[in-house]
Amino acid sequence: MLTKFFFVAFSILMAAAASAQVSPLLQAKMDIEAKDIEPTLIEWRRHFHQYPELSNRETKTGAFIAAQLKSFGVEVQYSVAHTGVVGILKGGRPGPVIALRADMDALPVTERNSLAFASIEKITFKSAETGVMHACGHDAHMAILLSVAEILAKNKRELKGTVKFLFQPAEETLPEGEEGGASLMVKEGVLENPKVEVIFGLHIQSLLPSGLLAYRAEGIMAAVDVLKIKVIGQGTHGATPWDGIDPIMIGAQIMVGLQTIISRQTDLTKAQAVITIGSIHAGNSYNIISETADMLGTIRSFDFAMQKTLHEKIKLTAEKIAESAGANAEVTIIDGSPLTYNDPRLTAMMTPSLQRTAGINNTRVIAPTTMAEDFSFYQEKVPGLFFFLGAYPADIKLDKPPTHHTADFIIDEKSFVVGVRAMLNLTVDYMFAAKK
Repeated sequence: MLTKFFFVAFSILMAAAASAQVSPLLQAKMDIEAKDIEPTLIEWRRHFHQYPELSNRETKTGAFIAAQLKSFGVEVQYSVAHTGVVGILKGGRPGPVIALRADMDALPVTERNSLAFASIEKITFKSAETGVMHACGHDAHMAILLSVAEILAKNKRELKGTVKFLFQPAEETLPEGEEGGASLMVKEGVLENPKVEVIFGLHIQSLLPSGLLAYRAEGIMAAVDVLKIKVIGQGTHGATPWDGIDPIMIGAQIMVGLQTIISRQTDLTKAQAVITIGSIHAGNSYNIISETADMLGTIRSFDFAMQKTLHEKIKLTAEKIAESAGANAEVTIIDGSPLTYNDPRLTAMMTPSLQRTAGINNTRVIAPTTMAEDFSFYQEKVPGLFFFLGAYPADIKLDKPPTHHTADFIIDEKSFVVGVRAMLNLTVDYMFAAKK
């Protein structure tokens, strides 16, 4: 039976990999190894899920990953960017340096499901006790990349080039006053020594069909900026508003004005954009008009020039509306993650690898999403391809979709092997196609 499988796989892969000169036997061998590693892959994922850690606090997670990589014979750098891990695997022949990335951190969410391996972690977060949960699939990302590392390590003599495995902390958020995430990984040199040529990354997606691979060239996830607006008015008694300058009323007008930037001043046929005010705080009593109102929001965009223009128009709109009422507005825009931008040439080159993994009918070009990802910091330095792995648990009856960042988040473990095979195929195909 195994011989028959090898013969069929060899025939299929011979045609698919001819242009890249990849050994079809190696591809078939790794496909089998990806299936064989599935029980361990799921065991790793469940371990990470049961013992999650928040951003920049992934100490046990990082130590576990470092130990596993060492057991595979992978050179390990630990710790990087606080709690991150970098594994380096040199192939048997010279070739390109390829980086593969997985994120490690969990969220301050109390899990609400009946999984046998549900999170047992509790912490005090912002003065309140809460659970900690892998509510975005980072547990799966780590398990998938560990599986890829073990399989590639077993086949290192056949590899053409070097693979760097980047296990990154703090993708979700940073503790106040701390530095971290992909930007700190880049700052600490994970793309150097040896210098990375391309980078690949995946993200589990609970709302896409299990096993589907979804991608797009150019912008796939939005650039994100944090918007802060302080409206400075003049306090007075709530019964005599004419004696002061009401910053709450002015803030409300600014909120409306910001939406006209999107609906009337931005060419949305070029790219999408979003401005959202998620928090407004002013005063502490029903009968006092406060002196100030603080607004907090987010800006999402998919075009570099549009992002710059939005910043300028937000500042102008807020300041002029405040000025028209005799108040002042102080606008602060803090850069978050840049646009997650898939290099078009690299995407076109690697699309056949994704299609071979999941099948043409199970590989899809998708619309961009206004969510953000700090994988973009790597893509600012080297060409990258970031894609989604569908994991909607179709065989589980759910009352509502398992949305990311919620207590009910759940994913189909059957999809994970597709993610392993996708990362293996991308890595090996690029190795043998690159001109080195």
